[in-house]
This record gives sequence, structure tokens and C-alpha cells, in this order.
Amino acid sequence: MPGPAKSTVAESVRPAGTTPRRSGPVARLLSGILLLALFAALVALGTWQMQRLHWKESLLAAIAERRKAPPVDIDAIAAMLAGGGDIEYRTVRVSGTFQNAGERHLFATYNGQTGFYVYTPLTLADGRTVLINRGFVPYERKEPATRPESQREGPVTISGLARARLDAKPSWVVPENDIAKNIFYWKDWTAMTAASGLSPARTLPFFIDADATPNPGGPISGSLPVGGVTQFDLPNNHLQYALTWYGLAAALVAVSGLFMFRRRAEARAGHAHAQQETPE
Repeated sequence: MPGPAKSTVAESVRPAGTTPRRSGPVARLLSGILLLALFAALVALGTWQMQRLHWKESLLAAIAERRKAPPVDIDAIAAMLAGGGDIEYRTVRVSGTFQNAGERHLFATYNGQTGFYVYTPLTLADGRTVLINRGFVPYERKEPATRPESQREGPVTISGLARARLDAKPSWVVPENDIAKNIFYWKDWTAMTAASGLSPARTLPFFIDADATPNPGGPISGSLPVGGVTQFDLPNNHLQYALTWYGLAAALVAVSGLFMFRRRAEARAGHAHAQQETPE
């Protein structure tokens, strides 16, 4: 028996590559939803970075204003913190006596040199204590015996900036504090207080960064620690990040538009070719 008849017309209009495959309505709908969701996410990220930019600019302006303000008593800082206020970088002046035996060391760099920030408990007249970041000492001067003149005795008055305590380690890449070797990699107020033998109930829950007033020096240690080490160069790259996210959103729109234009052009070309190949 002869086999089923073959359509020469069908063979002429369906050669490979002449008619593009067209996705169904469900696939087109899902693709559209996905593109819209991606576009919305990119725009949202850009908008969030713009909000962060305004926040960072306000913070930098506030820091600059606080640094110019006259120093206040430490009780004013404590009251502000107790009331939920922001004490960061507020100028403060405090008097007391250093507990040099409780000195703690935070690993740091200063002017390209590796060393430590020296945190020493300062006992106030009423028996309370506050941890003072007295400044920087080189790595080889970590031990107080190498800088005996730095071990100040008797009443002192410190001017500087209030600094808030950290609730947790700032990043997983930061090493754990080595309490046994007295090397801290982040400002853990609780650990520093305990390692210094202080009572948490009688220790003010913040730090003070001493200003650049020179410490007494001598032929062995010089003027150590070097005060005034507070960092103010807070990174502010939020505008760059926002432009990146917005740029990606614009690129997504451009690529999607180009793809749709090409699909429609191919569809029209395929339809025209099919009409030309269909016999009268």
C-alpha cells in the first residue's frame, strides 16, 4: 500500500531556521514576572543606598558638629546614654586616677605602624570607673615595663570623645579576642571590664578616646601612648553603590527591550517568508 501522502507545501514552509520557535503564553507571562521582579529589586537596592547616603551624610555632619562642641561632664554622657541618646564622638572631660595594672591592649595600626591602643581604667572620685583609650604604642612597647613613664600616678584630667560599646563582634573575619595574652581585636567592653578586674555595675558602659594632649615622656618611652587616635574617615560610597544598582536596572530594561524587538522582527520575517513560500 502506498504510504500517507506528504505535503510538499509543509516541507517548503518548515525548513530549519526559517520560523523561530515561539514560547507559549504561560512562559511569556512567567518571564515577564521574573523581569519585573528583578527590575523592582534593583531599583529597591538603589533606593536603599540613597537612603543610606542621606543617613551617612547626616552622621558625618553630626560628628563634625559634636567635635566642635565644648566638653561636658561625664555624668552628662552617662545620663544621655541612659536616656537612649547617641553619645558617639561627643566631647567629654573626666578626672580620676588610672588603674595601670588593669591596662588592656587593642591590636591596631597608626600612621602605618603596627601596635596597640592602650585602654586603662580610670577610677573617679565616687568610685565608679571608665575605660580610657589613652592612645597608641608600638608593637614592641606593648608591655608597660618598656615605657615606665607612661604609667601615670595620681589624679589626672582627661579630655576626649565618648565612644559607645559594641554589642557584638563587628564581623566574622575579625579574630576572637585573646584574653590570656591581653590582645583584643575588637572593643568587647564586657571582656575588657572582666579582664581588668572591674565591677560591671560600677563601670560606666562606654569608652572615652583621649585627645592628642601629649602624655608625660622620658628618655626610654618618649611621649607614649600617643593620644588623639580616633578615626573619623568613615567610608561613604553609597552614591556609587546606588548608581550601580540603578545602572543595572536601566541595563536590564535596555536588554529586555532589545530582545523583544528582535523576537518581533524575527516573527515578522518568518511570517513573510512563509507567505512567500505558500503557492497560490
